[in-house]
Amino acid sequence: MEDVEDEPLFAGRAAGTGIGKAVVMAAIRVPGRPGGRRRGETRELGTTRRELEALAGWLLEWQVERAGTEATSDYWKPAYFLLEKAGLDCTLSKASQVKALPGRPKTDRRDCVRLAMITGRGPLQGSLVPPEDARRLRARTRCRRHLVQARAAQEQRAEKLPEDARLKPPAVLPGIHGVSGRAMPRAIIAGERDPKALARLARGPARRRPRQLEEALDCTFLTDGHVFAPERMLRHIGQLTAETAGVTTRIGEPRQPWEDKIARLCAIPGFPAASAQDLIAETGADMPAFPAAGHLASWARQAPGASEPAGRRKATRAGHGNPCSGAAPGEAAAGAARTKTFLGAKYRRLIRHMPTRKAQRAIMRTQPVIIWHIPSSPDAVCNDPGTDYYERQAGTRRRARSHAMALERPGYKVTIEPPHPAEDQGPLPATKAS
Repeated sequence: MEDVEDEPLFAGRAAGTGIGKAVVMAAIRVPGRPGGRRRGETRELGTTRRELEALAGWLLEWQVERAGTEATSDYWKPAYFLLEKAGLDCTLSKASQVKALPGRPKTDRRDCVRLAMITGRGPLQGSLVPPEDARRLRARTRCRRHLVQARAAQEQRAEKLPEDARLKPPAVLPGIHGVSGRAMPRAIIAGERDPKALARLARGPARRRPRQLEEALDCTFLTDGHVFAPERMLRHIGQLTAETAGVTTRIGEPRQPWEDKIARLCAIPGFPAASAQDLIAETGADMPAFPAAGHLASWARQAPGASEPAGRRKATRAGHGNPCSGAAPGEAAAGAARTKTFLGAKYRRLIRHMPTRKAQRAIMRTQPVIIWHIPSSPDAVCNDPGTDYYERQAGTRRRARSHAMALERPGYKVTIEPPHPAEDQGPLPATKAS
């Protein structure tokens, strides 16, 4: 039997913390025993400010180098942020990565001891936690996101209510939440029942179909019970709209450190300012946390899952990532598809031979690749290749193949190498500003 070298420790002095709503269980592992053995100690503390400060003092007393924390709901945040402020190197790990092994009893004490051992060995990659200034921005962007989602859910419910009264304005109007769509329900709530009078409230292109509107607004089956819920829903939608506008105004102050990066992200075709703010708030513009553009795409839930059992590839959903940043690429891709840019041309080129949703997914995957290059460099800007990019590339390759075939006919062997290999793989997402 030969001697083997043990795996080196990632952190000689490590700690693990299991954080609950009212209790924090912490364990440390430090050297100090003969024969290279390690000492361990476990303590149970509360989650108040005084108890958490006592926890930080205890870890600093033992000169802990790295503290691992299990992500349990939102309970981990007070302890993690206080330990981070105390100067400790903290790592946030997913609960599924540090769960107890099968067949072993699961207790808070055992969990924190196991987490301390894993943190000392260092096999886990911690979750991304933005810096403090980005977290202040994130609190407001997430509040706006939740308000927008609540308003969209309420609008969807409001669209279903007219069906019970046999009213069909959604079938005639392009959207019942526009100027015409809001005026007609308000008139019905006020007591108007004449279909012709309701049809005259239409604005824009909807006025070209008065007969269809009169038939869709027939109030024969309308009762007082059908008016009760829409009245409160429309009032709630108005309140959510006003609150969203107020939160958007309050976002201006904490976003000032990233005004330049937000402006450069907005230069990406179809990328709105709200999506740029959401992305900066979730990442803190810390692109070194993502080794490559594919890592950012996976984190933004724009990378397809890999499932190939028994040699058969199965369709899967996008991989696990940040749920709060998954909606931003979708909104940006929908806007980019309508632009006269490279992304718009790519969308129109893909939609010829694939479903709309799949083509939009391709645009959503391309945008994180562009985004990854911009915050990584202080002077990188988006460089749009133009709508004729594919035509130019196809023409260049076609001429190259034609010349190569002409030389191969007499018997020559031809090898084609692109003058700029990086450009041959696709458009450069960002270039240095001159």
